[in-house]
Amino acid sequence: MHSETLTGLTERARALASSGVDDVETAISQAIDEAFESSITVSSQEELALKGSIKNQLVGLGSLQHLIQNPEIEEIWINSPDQVFIARGSNTEQVPLNLTATEIRQTVERMLRDSGRRLDRSEPFVDATLQDGSRLHVSIPDVTRENWAVNIRKFPAKVFTLADMVNLGSINQDLKIFLEREFTGGTNILVSGATQAGKTTMLCALLDVGSKTDRLISVEETFEIRTNYVDWVAMQARQPNLEGIGEITLRRLVREALRMRPTRLVIGEVRQAEALDLLIALNSGIAGLCTIHANSATEALSKMELLPLLAGENIPAAFVSQTVNRTIGLVVHCGRDSSGNRRVTEVLKSHLVNQEIVWSKVIG
Repeated sequence: MHSETLTGLTERARALASSGVDDVETAISQAIDEAFESSITVSSQEELALKGSIKNQLVGLGSLQHLIQNPEIEEIWINSPDQVFIARGSNTEQVPLNLTATEIRQTVERMLRDSGRRLDRSEPFVDATLQDGSRLHVSIPDVTRENWAVNIRKFPAKVFTLADMVNLGSINQDLKIFLEREFTGGTNILVSGATQAGKTTMLCALLDVGSKTDRLISVEETFEIRTNYVDWVAMQARQPNLEGIGEITLRRLVREALRMRPTRLVIGEVRQAEALDLLIALNSGIAGLCTIHANSATEALSKMELLPLLAGENIPAAFVSQTVNRTIGLVVHCGRDSSGNRRVTEVLKSHLVNQEIVWSKVIG
């Protein structure tokens, strides 16, 4: 079936659904029946596939639906209607999809429908969580040159444990035992790495070690963390509305989390001045865990000393440096090897020696 025919049937089904036809399924069947009367013939198997394609266009994710449902695909991104790429394992490949600008826009609008997020010229970026837990990021012109840029980062259905990571070769058994001991002992852990290095996977694996009777409060830009804690409150930031009000930042979420009696505070990713609020929380005795983008474990610590300074000119650098050294106990750095496999490449641990904090390498 040509894409032009599919587009025509989809538009007809949409029109029928808008005009009061009982449901989407009925509208699709009626649109196909009308097409058959116009001498288009398909087998029963082709008709079933056609109905699925039209339904995906109307209420699903259109031509991207089969990519979203493929468990082997980790990420999907669109540079232009005829440039669709996927990441599968350690490989990146272009897929033979020719979309239209209208289809991309309509698909994104359906993705955002239940998220409460908006996207327009005054707010040309959006981050949102899809119903299956995937993370959506979209940029539109005139920030992009001409086309909508769409990224969909999927997350595995299974939450990996440290034991799974041993089996995958990401860590060895000795490191697994060490990380379990540090986490259960209440050490504040910073998980660092580049994009797609496995930071969130490691964070969730560490959470699996903890006592499920702990009260966990997590804050994120968009929901990504998954865990089986019973006593868990997950919060995400919010963009301002059309009037420019209603924004809820990570800084505020961290402060609100402290009023919610957390046993452990988790920040999905520290990027800006919320690093100061995290350090203050950790300095008050609350166990914490967070991720940060960095090229090495040492650079992660340096970045943690710089980010709090964004909170204002009255923040002393010496205070921040001292607080980082006395609150962060462990840095776990994730990376990819030459084959693209994710591994823990560095681990730094702090020690108090003669009243001074000294960092030593556990591995790396």
